[in-house]
Amino acid sequence: MTLTLEAQSAPKADLWERWLQHNTKNESNIDHKPWSLFLKKYVIEDSTQLNRVAYSKVTVEDRTALKQYIQLTSSLPISEFNQEQQRAFWINLYNALTIDIILDHYPVESILKIKLSSGFFTRGPWKKKIVSVESEALSLDDIEHRILRPIWKDPRIHYAVNCASIGCPNISTQAFTAENMEEQLDNAAVSFINHPRGVNVKSGKLIVSSIYEWFQDDFGGNDKGVIQHLTHYAKPELQKRLATFNKIHNDQYNWQLNDYK
Repeated sequence: MTLTLEAQSAPKADLWERWLQHNTKNESNIDHKPWSLFLKKYVIEDSTQLNRVAYSKVTVEDRTALKQYIQLTSSLPISEFNQEQQRAFWINLYNALTIDIILDHYPVESILKIKLSSGFFTRGPWKKKIVSVESEALSLDDIEHRILRPIWKDPRIHYAVNCASIGCPNISTQAFTAENMEEQLDNAAVSFINHPRGVNVKSGKLIVSSIYEWFQDDFGGNDKGVIQHLTHYAKPELQKRLATFNKIHNDQYNWQLNDYK
């Protein structure tokens, strides 16, 4: 798969060393129950196994609760927690901020229509500094590409952070925690890869989500590495089909809002 201009301009993992600080001895847990309650109430699986968000149904009270969760979470001295708590913290904060942005601009057809910045990967809100943690102004890009990707070096991060689009891996129906992290990441990978928007075979050609093109370096750096990653999480039938390919022919992505109406 030849990298397109879009892939070449995708954000790279660029470590922000300031966020490496952690305390392995701190066994405190961060409470993400308010976020879980929101997700359980408003994330609904449709008939195609796509998790959608009932944005139009969110009550004033729950909007307030979401903003309070973001405020309380972002006010934590996160550098004082252990890395397991930190990873859940950053994933949940990213997803809560994304939903909050959508609700602030709803109704909207796509997150790309939210004009907070410019350029292909900045048409949406990703580069805008929208939250402060430990007196540092942060954007969604900072959280994903300068903290989560370079610190944990886990390609499954791409299945955890949600961009509020149909083409994106499912937003979870529960908050990530240190305890459920591995199970949630694995389940998210399996769910996405075994869904047509993740991997599809048409007319004998292998078509994958554009995520694997944009962030190919996280999945082995080439078609072979991507296919190996896909095979690891593929169910038996898809594994057999993937075994016949050594090349990815095309990629796909749907930026339409993951709205449940």
